[in-house]
Amino acid sequence: MSDTPFDIIEVRAGVEAENERFAAQVRDITARKGVFLINLMASPGAGKTTLLCRIIDALSPTYKIGVMEADMDADVDSYTVTAHGAKALQLRTGTSCHVDAKMMLRGLDCFQDPLPDVIILENVGNLVCPAEFDVGADLKLMILSVPEGDDKPLKYPLMFTVSDLMVINKIDTAPIFDFNTEKCKAHVRALNPEMQVFPLSAKTGDGMDAFLSRLQDVIAHTLTEKRKGAAK
Repeated sequence: MSDTPFDIIEVRAGVEAENERFAAQVRDITARKGVFLINLMASPGAGKTTLLCRIIDALSPTYKIGVMEADMDADVDSYTVTAHGAKALQLRTGTSCHVDAKMMLRGLDCFQDPLPDVIILENVGNLVCPAEFDVGADLKLMILSVPEGDDKPLKYPLMFTVSDLMVINKIDTAPIFDFNTEKCKAHVRALNPEMQVFPLSAKTGDGMDAFLSRLQDVIAHTLTEKRKGAAK
């Protein structure tokens, strides 16, 4: 019995439970239809779209690529990824600072069958809200850009805790911003010892090969397992 003279309703717990139900539906769809889903998260200006275009260019010879561009209003990034050959879908979130699993389901419904082999969600730009909502992705990929500083894992720990792969982008500017890559990696390892970190420059291409190789390995392995399961 509560010691307070009023009732307490755990609203967040209810929201999280509902989101998990929708996330499970997303996973079921992508498993049955053989789709690899990436949730790409980063702050505004970290280089999400530039990295995304590099990923599209690398994967397009092997896979059909779909992109969900989430933004509060603008659709400029959808034009950019379309020019690189991906099928784009614009998710206008209005005042919402993230995409949740219910929005992801609506997005999947808008892609015509057969669905793309790889669908990439370019989430709304920030390091807080997107980390709190599971969208049913196979891979949570985050970007930290050098100008943001090597201490960001200390300030936004959840994003670094829940992500699977991390890119340190704009590494070519590290001397200008006094960015200590090893210090940043140490902060990340303290939160998420399993996460692989790839320092690179999406603009110049430096470091991209190692990252793309790892990404392609993860996609190939996961899609093989999904298609085996769907065939049973």
